[in-house]
Formats: sequence, structure tokens, C-alpha cells
Amino acid sequence: MSFDEQHLRIENGRLREEIDRISSIAAKYVGKPLSSHSTQLTSSQYIPSRSLDLEVGNFGTNHQKSFVGEMHGTSDIMRSVSIPCEADRPMIVELAVAAMEEIVIMAQTGDPLWVLNDNLGEILNEEEYFRMFPRGIGPNPIGFRSEASREFTVVITNHINLIEILMDVNQWSSVFWGIVSRALTLEVLSTGVAGNYNGALQMMTAEFQVPSPLVPTRENYFVRYCKQHGDNTWAVVDVSLDSLRPSPITRSRRRPSGCLIQELQNGYSKVTWVEHMEVDDRSVHTMYKPLLVSTGLAFGAKRWVATLERQCERLASSMASNIPAGDLSVTTSPEGRKSTLKLAERMVMSFSSRVGASTAHAWTTLTTTGSDDVRIMTRKSIDDPWRHPGIFLSAATSFWIPVAPKRVFDFLRDENSRSEWDILSNGGLVQ
Repeated sequence: MSFDEQHLRIENGRLREEIDRISSIAAKYVGKPLSSHSTQLTSSQYIPSRSLDLEVGNFGTNHQKSFVGEMHGTSDIMRSVSIPCEADRPMIVELAVAAMEEIVIMAQTGDPLWVLNDNLGEILNEEEYFRMFPRGIGPNPIGFRSEASREFTVVITNHINLIEILMDVNQWSSVFWGIVSRALTLEVLSTGVAGNYNGALQMMTAEFQVPSPLVPTRENYFVRYCKQHGDNTWAVVDVSLDSLRPSPITRSRRRPSGCLIQELQNGYSKVTWVEHMEVDDRSVHTMYKPLLVSTGLAFGAKRWVATLERQCERLASSMASNIPAGDLSVTTSPEGRKSTLKLAERMVMSFSSRVGASTAHAWTTLTTTGSDDVRIMTRKSIDDPWRHPGIFLSAATSFWIPVAPKRVFDFLRDENSRSEWDILSNGGLVQ
């Protein structure tokens, strides 16, 4: 692509963003949906960029616009969703209450609802599920398959922090940045009572991703409901609202999914996470179907729980005061640890945003001589404080090798073998 052509495309994108901005302003006063020709809302109009501010009980409130923040833009399904009318609200509340009852039962019930599989862990018995929950959101759409999983963990944070993370879209997308590529709160129907999130109800849209351009993202329009059960137990549940606004482009919907949070001693919390989706994954690359999607590992409860554990451990590490002094390989000062963790966060968020299939970005597939597709994407950096202004090129590919994951990981992190695969090392030694 010539420089002039690239410049014209950037200018064209800027004009489209300006049209979207004006259209959204007009829509607020006229009460009509955005014009059908609008293409992409910029992130800064709705949600600030995500940056994990490692403070006590604060997982992400940095509103600084950045390069990574572009992930917060809203896609076609997010733009096309309209605020529900008054007639729809009783139905939404009823759906949320039924979903809350369902998620509590699914989190606490064992066999025969959940059957243990040696390879895949717990598997949902669908026949038993539909017997226990005959109402729900209806049968599976044609061409969709069910995907359900459950996972348990204990995390180093209290239940109040966890509830705030889940109910604040900025913190939620910050903590789960590897899974939630973009998210938006459309309307808060209830803020809860007694100064907390008990009874809070909000309508949301979100885009969920796997770090590969070969796995399409999943976009959902849903209501999120939070409720306290007893003195030390809370539940947060999502359920799709596609029945209110059917869309022909929807490839997935969320049956009641969420978590049960139980307060433990010494600031710990026990979390039971349930993910229950219906998906049309026919467009997923064959390489990923048996390894990730069909097993539920790509979007399942295990991945959500692992992410939550890791983020809570990072927060605890940043606050630790018992780091031994004098160890040259460890950053001992609190400021140094926080700075290093923020740097690591920027690195992984930047990487994740450059290899995912988010509809905010367009990948171009190159014709290659081998069997692996190489995809490229160009993005422009303007206000990112961590990069020079200019155009950045990303290239991504996925391939399969018959080697255990840990062996690959150990090979890649070993400085002695770095020169075998890292062309930038130029064959030299790496320390």
C-alpha cells in the first residue's frame, strides 16, 4: 500500500469517526438510533482505556486515553442495540430474577446436573438441565451448540472488591482484558440498595475474544444482575436479551452465566464460576475447534477463573511488604514492583489487542506459499504516551506443533535457546 493510499484511509477513518460522533450527539436529542451508515464509534466517546491501577480495592480507574484503549470501541451489534422501552422492562426484570435463581442452583448442585469427565472436568447434563429449568430463554437456535463449564477457586481479595469489579464495566474489562476485548454499559436500570450493589441491574454489550485472529469474537447483548444471599454470599449473573431484539448476525448468546461469591476469613473469597453459552462456531478455524472451542477452554469458566486468580495475585504482590532485601534479582521497593507490574500489564494488553479478532480492527490475509495464513493489520498511534506517533504494523499467524505446551513455553523463555528463534537477537547471546 502506498503512503498516499494509507494517508487517505486514515483521513477517511477520521471523517467517519466525526460523523459517528455527531450522529450520537443528535441521537440523544432526537431520540432516534444512529445513522445506518456509521461505521465505528471511537473508544473515547464511551469508555476510557484500561489500565490496572494497582491500589487496594481499585483494579482499573485510569481514564487516560491510550493506544490500547481503542479496543473499547463499539461494533455493529453494540451500536445497533437500542435502549429498551418501558414495556420491555418488566420482562427484563423477570428474566434477570429467573437467571439469578438458576445460577445459584447451577453453582451449588452436583450430580446429576454436572457429570465429571476425566478429560474435560465437569460437563453439564443437558437433559437434566432442561428438566430443571424448562423456562429459560428457549431452545437452542438452529445451528448453535451448547457450551457449559463450572470452576471453583479461592482468591486473595474480599467479596466487596470482587462485586465492584464485576459491576463496574471499566474495572471488569480491565481485569479480564484478555477475554473482554470491548464492553459497554447501555443503561443502569437499578443501582442497588443500602449503599451497595445488592439489587443492581444493568444492560450491557460486550465482545469476548481468544488471542488469535482465527477465532471469531463473540458479541453479546445481556442484562447483569447482582444480589446478596445471606450475610456472606453474593451472586452476579448475566443472561442474553436477544429475545427482545433478535439479530440475524448474532453467533452466540449467554444462558445464565456468572459467579457465586462467598466471603471467607482474612480477606479471602471463594468463587464458583459458571459459563453457559450457545454458539455457532462453524466459522472457527479447524485448528482451534478440537483444541479450544469444542472443549470449552477458549471461553469457559476455567479461563475466567485463571484470569481472576492471576490478577488478584498481582494485586497482592504489589502490596506485599515481606520481600527480602538484598536479592539482586527481585525488585524490592513497593514503587518499583508497582511500576514493573504496570509495565507488564501494558505489554500483555498491547499484545492481546494485536492478535485478537476484535471487529474493531480489520485483518488482511496475505497469500503465502505454506499452509499457514499470515494476517496483517495497520493502526495509527496519536495520543499514546508509550509510543511514538505514527502507523504501526501487526502481523499474526497460528500454527500447530506436536509438542507439549510446557516444553514450548520453557524453550521460549530460556535465554540459551533464544537465538534459535528470535531473529532480532542476530544469533548472539542473550542475558
